[in-house]
Formats: sequence, structure tokens, C-alpha cells
Amino acid sequence: MTISGIPNFQILHPLWLLLLPLVPLLALLRGARGKRPAIKFPPTSLLRDLGRPARSGAGGFAFGLVLTSLVSGIAALSRPQKVLSYDEEKTEGISIMLTFDVSLSMLIEDMYIGGQPVNRLTAAKRVVADFIRERRNDKIGIVAFAGETYLPCPLTLDRDWLVNNLDRVQTQRVGDGTAIGSGIASAANRLRKEKTASKVIVLLTDGANNSGRLSPTDAAKLAATLGIKIYAIAFGTPGIHSIPDPKRGTFTPVGQQLFDEKTLQEVARIGGGQFYMAQSLNSLEDVFGEINRLEKTKIERRKITETEELFPWPLAVAALALFLALLLSLTVLHSAPEPSAV
Repeated sequence: MTISGIPNFQILHPLWLLLLPLVPLLALLRGARGKRPAIKFPPTSLLRDLGRPARSGAGGFAFGLVLTSLVSGIAALSRPQKVLSYDEEKTEGISIMLTFDVSLSMLIEDMYIGGQPVNRLTAAKRVVADFIRERRNDKIGIVAFAGETYLPCPLTLDRDWLVNNLDRVQTQRVGDGTAIGSGIASAANRLRKEKTASKVIVLLTDGANNSGRLSPTDAAKLAATLGIKIYAIAFGTPGIHSIPDPKRGTFTPVGQQLFDEKTLQEVARIGGGQFYMAQSLNSLEDVFGEINRLEKTKIERRKITETEELFPWPLAVAALALFLALLLSLTVLHSAPEPSAV
């Protein structure tokens, strides 16, 4: 039974409270005593000094303690409880390796942010940062590759640290080239020992595989044996481009920009994922938005209610009141005949 106006409180056995009206009834019965039998003595002054003075005040206090003990005992029997409720959330996160192409062609400025041209790598980092912030319960890491691979960020649940370390994803950190197969294999190796039920590689590249000892399809087959899903994204615009060199202020023409869509489609098929072509910042945002929707983290919520027993408090009051009443009856209220000289 809950009591309105008192939150998080309930009485488990309220029927015991039906005994409470007996308490004032007992008080009335004690106060309505009949006349005591009496014997008249001619000179009552002779009995004035016999016995001790009556302690009616102390007797009333002792009886009040008995009533207090009775009320507290009934309250304890009714089992008052404090209700503690909370929601338990169980999450089954996903392990995701973001696999970045950091070859020199990622410096081509064919993307736009706020109307200003930016290179592909800058645009990709911006989209990936938003993706990371939305994956609240997942372990995410980053593998970067060009002619070789390196690990800017290992798998972690610390999203802020991961976003802050996106600056470590840079070109010219390893030999030039595009070793897509090596990038997939390195990401798969990082995911291999993870205990999560779902493991995902998001591969972002702007070119065709031309480096490394492992082909993209062979690397995808290796990842598939480990239960890893692969989403492959070709990022950039086709056509003739030049790569800017910030240090020298010059541009290096790269000729016709080619995307090996067929290989990337095969990689996604082997990995049980999907292939996407993103030729603008908005389309890349749409791609990561779709991946975010497809790879949902499993979250289970249940409401748990616990109770804290409060009956020890009224029980302690009942015991203390009864003890004091008994102590008074054996000491202050106790009377015995006293010897008198004749």
C-alpha cells in the first residue's frame, strides 16, 4: 500500500494498522475506572504519615510508554518500506575500425565546406568525427594506410579522445601508394580479439589498390572468416585533378582520377556489407548516416525495484518504550510496606 503525498514509501502489510484504534480505546478504559472500596476512619489525620505519597503522575507516564510501545509495535508489524527504483541498461556494443586512405590523392581539393574548397581528407575527418560522437556505446579505432599501414588510434570507448586524435590521420606518414588490402588486413587483425558480437570495418578510399602484398579481395576473405562485416566507400570526384603541395606551393597533376568500383563492390560483398560512392561532403554524410542506422547497438532496458526495510526503527522504539515502562514499574513505581516504630 502506498501513501499519497509520501513518495518512495509503501506499507507491505497494512492490515496490521487496523489494530491502531485499540490504543485510544485502552487509554479510555484505563481513565474510566470505577470507585474504589473505602473504609472510613474517624481521625484520618492518624493515617497521614503512613505509606508513601501516590505517584499518579509517574504511573500515567509509564502507561503512556506502554501505549507508545504498542503503537510502534503495530507499525513495525505493518512492514513500512522505502522503495528504490532505477533503470538498468544493458548494452551490447559494436567494435568498429575506421580504415582511412591517406595517400597523396586525399589532398585533392574537390570537396567544399561552407562554400570553401577543402581536401578529401579534411572533409572525411569532419564526417567521421560526427559519426564517432553518435556511437556512444561502441569501441572505435582508426587504421590509416597509403603504401603501408599505421595505427593512429587503437580501439577505445573514449569518443572525445578519439575525435581529438583525428589529427594523427595524415598523409606522408608512410610510403606513398594505395594498399587497400593491407589496410583491411590491419583493421581485421585489430578486431580479431574483440569479444563483441558485431565487428565492422568501414573502408574509405579514393583510389585503386596499387601497393601491398595482399589483394583487397583476399583481405576481405580473411576478415570474413573472423566474422567481420565490411562497408566500402569510394570517395572523391572523377576527372583530372592536381595534388597541392602546401610546403612548396605547387601542384602535382595526377591525370585521370580512377576508382576501382568493381573491386570495392566485391570487397563489400565478401564482407557482407555494402558499397557506396560518395562524390561530395553531403553524400559522404548520407553514407555514414546509413551505416549508423544499419549498425545499431543492442540496448536492453529494464526497470528494477528494490525496497529498504524500515520496520527496525519502530521496532526499536517499541522495545525501548517497553523497557522504560518496565524499569519505572520496578523502581520509581515499586512500593512495599515500610516498618514503623510503635
